[in-house]
Amino acid sequence: MSDRCCGNDPAGIMRADTVMTFRDRLGALKVRCGIGRNNYKVTPGLYALGSPDDKSAVFVSANYKLTFDSLRKELSGMDCYILILDTKGVNVWCAAGKGTFGTDELVSRIEKTGLAGIVSHRELILPQLGASGVCAHNVKRRTGFEVIYGPVRASDIKKFIAAGMDADDDMRAVRFTTRDRIVLVPMEFIPAMKFSLPIFGILFLANMILREPFGIEDLATYMCALAAGAVLTPVLLPIIPGRAFSLKGWIVGILLTLFAVWQFGWLQDDIIVASGYLLLIPSVSAYFAMNFTGSSTYTSPSGVLKEMRFAVPFILITVIIGSILLFIGKVIV
Repeated sequence: MSDRCCGNDPAGIMRADTVMTFRDRLGALKVRCGIGRNNYKVTPGLYALGSPDDKSAVFVSANYKLTFDSLRKELSGMDCYILILDTKGVNVWCAAGKGTFGTDELVSRIEKTGLAGIVSHRELILPQLGASGVCAHNVKRRTGFEVIYGPVRASDIKKFIAAGMDADDDMRAVRFTTRDRIVLVPMEFIPAMKFSLPIFGILFLANMILREPFGIEDLATYMCALAAGAVLTPVLLPIIPGRAFSLKGWIVGILLTLFAVWQFGWLQDDIIVASGYLLLIPSVSAYFAMNFTGSSTYTSPSGVLKEMRFAVPFILITVIIGSILLFIGKVIV
């Protein structure tokens, strides 16, 4: 975090501004590429923007820095407080599902910051996407603070305040546009490439003893799996049949694999290798696509667990069978 973003005042309230520095923007770019994602967070506590007084609004958010930055940027020109919960560096939507953006943490943070003695009102404005983790009436019973759910998008906050903290249907609508999904692609694709590096190393060593070494065609086929699961499935998400992300990834993967094995002539010349890839590649694609559930607003924690109970065993079995067929095709036949 940049020095300009935050500091401490004598009362222990941290200060923040609404200007995004070069360091902030560089950090956002790095984390969207999956670099330093697990430690991109700010200190939980109470932050002051501008010159707030005891009547100023209090916004509640997560300590994932990308979330914090998005919020403070949209509060430009306002004198207010931001109460940051300890969500372990996870965004509001995911933290609410995991329980870290929850009732107990909110109550604890109100008490630790002494918020009741800092503001004279008893209202907290929470992001709508955090509603699943917070029990509003329990918060009021335990602290006296009323929970008000703001809009889905931080960009609508000023409009929400101007409307007397009354959100219209547009502010409540959860969207996951093509642009939103494209922005998340590097965060999925780059870790997928890191995951693949040991595989490339194993194949390089295997090529020293194989009758038919892995070549450019094999690499291109594997890259089809990465592209299908980590790029094409997120981008084309709404138009791919099925509800499960693993199924969507498998469909895109099988289509690309069919094209690859036809293009490289394996269907005619090496049916065992072709069969191995037709089992292996769509399953790898399904695995990478399933990882995208954590970046979307399409699923719930229970839905993800239900999908994994079916998808993970299926992926594991088909990967094993496909790998055996490839071994047979490359070594024995």
